[in-house]
Amino acid sequence: MARFLCFLLAIALLPFAWGLSLAFFDVFRMVSASGETIFSPEALSALGGLVAFLVAWVALPAPVRLYVLGHELTHAVWGLAFGARVSNLKVGKSGGSVSLSKSNVWITLAPYFFPFWTIIVVVAALVTRCFVSPLPWPCAWLFAIAFTWCFHVCFTIRSLMQPQPDIQEYGRLFSYVLIWTFNVAGVIVWIACTTEVTWRSVGECLWTRTSGTYLAIASLLHSLSHS
Repeated sequence: MARFLCFLLAIALLPFAWGLSLAFFDVFRMVSASGETIFSPEALSALGGLVAFLVAWVALPAPVRLYVLGHELTHAVWGLAFGARVSNLKVGKSGGSVSLSKSNVWITLAPYFFPFWTIIVVVAALVTRCFVSPLPWPCAWLFAIAFTWCFHVCFTIRSLMQPQPDIQEYGRLFSYVLIWTFNVAGVIVWIACTTEVTWRSVGECLWTRTSGTYLAIASLLHSLSHS
C-alpha cells in the first residue's frame, strides 16, 4: 500500500519536476551579469568545474573512499535531523555503513540527492558572505561547487546503475523523481547562494514554470475528456 501511494505521489510530482527543470535553465541564464552574453565568467567557471571533474573521472582512479565517507555522513546527518541515534560509522574502499536507530524515506534516499561535499562548499560560501559582501572570488566558489556537484552526480549515476535496496524500498519511479527534483533544486540553490541572482527571481521562475506545467496538463486532460 505504501509503495502504491509513493507511485501516485510520483505521478503527481512529475509536472513539478519538469517545471523545476525549466526554471533551472531560466536561473542559469540569469547568471550572466551583462545580460548580453550567454556565458558570463561565472557561468564559464561553473562549466569549468564540471569539465575538470569529468576529466579527472576519466583519467584518474575514482575517489571511492571519499564518496563512501560522504554517503555515510549524509545518512548520519539526516538521521540526526530526524532524531535518530547514530553509531558505528565505518568507511572502506569497498563500502561503508552507519547504524541508525530509525529510518525514513529522507534518511534512506538522502545520499542520492544531498551532495554532501557541495553543501560543505556552499556553507563555507554563506559564512564568508556574512563577513564579506559581495562574496569574493565568485568564480572560484562556482568552480568548486560545480566540481563537487559533478563528483556527486557521477557517483550517484554509477550507484543507480546497480541494484540498490534503498531505491527498491520506495519504488523506482518515486525514488527517481525525488532524486531528480532535489538534485535540480540543489543546483538552483547553490547558484542563488554564490551569484547575484536573487531569491525572488528564483521564486518567480519556479512559480511560473511549475504552475504553467500543471495548467498545460490540466488543459490537455480537459481537451481529451471532451474530444
